[in-house]
Amino acid sequence: MADEPEARPHILVVDDNEQNRALARATLELEDYDVELAKSGEEGLSAFGKRTPDCVLLDVRMPVMDGFETCRRMRALPSGVDVPIIFLTAARDVDTFDRAQACGADDFVTKPVQPTEMVLRVQAAMKVRRLDATNKQYFELVRRQRDDLMRLQLQKERLSSFVVHDLKNPVSTIDLLAQLLQRDKKLPAEARGAAEAIRVEVASLLRLILNLLDINKSEEGQLSVSLVPLDLRALAVSLMGAAQVGARSKEIELIHDLNGVETISADPDLLRRVLENLLDNALRYAPKGSRVSLSAVSHANELELRVADQGKGVPKERREGIFERFVQLESGERTAPRTGRGLGLTFCRLAIEAHGGRICVEDAPGAVFCIRLPRRD
Repeated sequence: MADEPEARPHILVVDDNEQNRALARATLELEDYDVELAKSGEEGLSAFGKRTPDCVLLDVRMPVMDGFETCRRMRALPSGVDVPIIFLTAARDVDTFDRAQACGADDFVTKPVQPTEMVLRVQAAMKVRRLDATNKQYFELVRRQRDDLMRLQLQKERLSSFVVHDLKNPVSTIDLLAQLLQRDKKLPAEARGAAEAIRVEVASLLRLILNLLDINKSEEGQLSVSLVPLDLRALAVSLMGAAQVGARSKEIELIHDLNGVETISADPDLLRRVLENLLDNALRYAPKGSRVSLSAVSHANELELRVADQGKGVPKERREGIFERFVQLESGERTAPRTGRGLGLTFCRLAIEAHGGRICVEDAPGAVFCIRLPRRD
């Protein structure tokens, strides 16, 4: 008599969002899991009582009975002691993490969850369930260490967010005071020039602060764009004017050539800050007496913006890595903006990808940062 086929693992997905449920079902069924869906905590608890799943994916924010209460009640059932429960939540903070642990969750995954990550977390959770007692002890030790590191990371992110928000006001105040000094005709020209230099550095610091905020938003899936038609020529003139102080100090010529491109569909604030970051980066590494340019080229399906300088360029093997957060190149190589802190280019990549575009770096010679945005004529 032939052996009966092994039953497929049964996964219970509890989420009040229909799209999230559909994505989970499509992803897990491709891996040959038997998927059951529930659209509320009450419905998930009822399904759990009727048929004990091999793993539960549980949303945190649900009306009436949230994920924490649902998890507590599942753990109280006779069959719910060792079933892996994985929380899915858009709330990436220490309080949510602590509450998830307190009610008995095995894992904590922040949204938007990638399908591959979802599958890997489910597979890992079920493998742990099958471990013997000795191996489980080792695993629990590793998991506690992982959870401690995760909690520390969330605390650092919260502190960073508080600090960044609190820095905006004093930085803006410094800029206002520098403007007052610039307008004071009684001050010597040298002092007013120093005030102008202060404003340039304050603008750089403010961009760094805003970059950090938007990078955090992107990691939480909250970086959105508001597309409107932009006058590209007016934007280029404004950017070049703002960059003149830094260019004059190094005797760098600023030019723009838009090749007849008049408008572009983009988020005004995000695109402006992307170009500010790229121009600032170009000015930092352009040799004295050289040229920095902003140009545009129209293609059939996309619009290309190019910020070029005549510096050393970026080594070919490093061109992908410089868009990653906190990447620093070796001594003697060209580094990411903000003297190697690696946030400006990270922000640029995230902002352009949020537009549905892409960014890369080329040599021509020097460094040429190319932005390609889809046309929306």
